[in-house]
Amino acid sequence: MTTIINANRINQITTFLKSLNIKSKRFSEIIRTQNISVFQDFNKAFIHSSEDKIINYEKLEFFGDAVLRLAASNFIEKKYPQMSVGERSELRAQIVSDEWLTKLGKKIDIEKLIVRGPKALGDDNSKNTIICESTEALIGAVYKCFNSIQEVNLWLDDIWERDSEIFLKAPYKFKSKTVLQEWCQSKGYDLPVYKIIEVSNKNGDPKRFSCDIFIEGSKESTAYGKSHKQAETNAAIILIEKFITIGRI
Repeated sequence: MTTIINANRINQITTFLKSLNIKSKRFSEIIRTQNISVFQDFNKAFIHSSEDKIINYEKLEFFGDAVLRLAASNFIEKKYPQMSVGERSELRAQIVSDEWLTKLGKKIDIEKLIVRGPKALGDDNSKNTIICESTEALIGAVYKCFNSIQEVNLWLDDIWERDSEIFLKAPYKFKSKTVLQEWCQSKGYDLPVYKIIEVSNKNGDPKRFSCDIFIEGSKESTAYGKSHKQAETNAAIILIEKFITIGRI
């Protein structure tokens, strides 16, 4: 089954694809000629299942997941050839994560292309998930243009280079709870205890939840977040940085 795209939608997709600034002559040619079969794939990458249960981004998202991991592996191989397999896996996990995809989706403003049904339109809690999924579907659609990861890497490598450097400078910021748990185990301590208190009932409030971390019964750090997970992560980062400063890590 194919989708029917009107001229306005084609122009909208054309403008968006140009904004990605993928430095590929053959990709630019596809945009210039507005190849209808290719544009149908791109259009599907922006359709949520709440809008159309048959023609939507789910299959492209599934496909894009594999493409993303392959392209990221290709980037790491070229950029960090001396990295061990374990280090490569750790870095790749960061640059293909849902958080990373959501960040990318917001950066390219993919939300303005996404078509959602009435139920999804009113659900602010699912907004980031939809942005993440649609971005992954877009990556799948870019691959399908040529059955090649070349354009995916031409698009994402520069972004990955910047994000990888940030991660490699302070990896604990991206896996703070794991680092803290491993540190406790190395010292023979019990696992950290996280105590969450809801201090606001306002959805999206960056200080909605407060988290205290206790090590061996002693409160060591406090932080806030708009979710349980974010509050715990922020408190763990603060504690790790505190321990680094005083030489305990």
